[in-house]
Parts: sequence; C-alpha cells; structure tokens
Amino acid sequence: MKYILETERLRLREFTLNDTKFIVELLNSPGWLQFIGDKNVKTEDQAKNYLENEPIKSYLENGYGLSLVERKGDNKAIGMCGIINRSDLDYPDIGFAFLSEFNGKGYAFEIASATMNYAKDKLNISKILAITLAENSKSILLLEKIGLKFIKTFCFPNSEEELLLYSN
Repeated sequence: MKYILETERLRLREFTLNDTKFIVELLNSPGWLQFIGDKNVKTEDQAKNYLENEPIKSYLENGYGLSLVERKGDNKAIGMCGIINRSDLDYPDIGFAFLSEFNGKGYAFEIASATMNYAKDKLNISKILAITLAENSKSILLLEKIGLKFIKTFCFPNSEEELLLYSN
C-alpha cells in the first residue's frame, strides 16, 4: 500500500475500489449528511461510482484528491482528508470528514495539519482555501487551528446555500 503521508497515529492513502463499504458508511454518517449533504451513495455500486468519479478521477487529473485516513495501530479506516480542485473556486481547498466515533480525539487536526504541510511542501500549492457551513462549529474551529482565516460568505453558482470561505 502506498501512503501519501504518515503522522504519529495516522496514515493517509489514496482510495481504491476496495474501499466501497467504508464510503457507504462515511457518506451516510450523521455528520456527513448534516454538513456536507446526501450524495445518494447507498450501495457499494454507488460507492464504486463515487470513488471512480471523485477521488480516483482527481488523482489522475490533479495528482491529489480526497484520501482515506486510517489509524496506524489497527489499519482502521476512520475518515477522509485531502486537497480538492473545484471548478467554482480559484484555488484548491482542503476537505475532511470523519466517522463520528472518531471525533474529539485530535485525529482531524493531526491529519489536516499534515495535509496542509504536504500541499505546501510537496505539491507546491501556496494558497489553500476551505469551505464550510456556518453551523459547523467543529469544522470552523479546525480550519482556524490549521491556520486558515475567514474571508467571506458566498454561494456556489446555482445554489442558495450560504458557505463560509477560508484561506491561508
């Protein structure tokens, strides 16, 4: 298995089509549905399609994307984190999501800060954005803790959902 980066407790690796069960679980977790939205990924076939058209496509097109976060001790998949290119943003943004049982243990900060360093040092991306909902207080705290600052509120084209935009 090729790892993108390792921290004290975690590893980040590219998703493979063997991760469909985890994708179904994560994309249907309460936090994902509340703060990211329903991606209509309920089956392993839908998860395979999501993986092929989102993270795996991004690896091929950009050389990076959302990746699987696993614990070193037991190789347990606990979340995702990575850098994303969105057509409606001027710069790449960092994204992350974790299964709820792994919240509050410092995992998100550990992998998000390592991902920020990786983006800057290895991918040579100097400006990184982040987006979140105003009610996602945990995400806001994490974004600020990894050095991002609030810039403005905005909506993506064809959406009325107001988002907060952060930048380093």
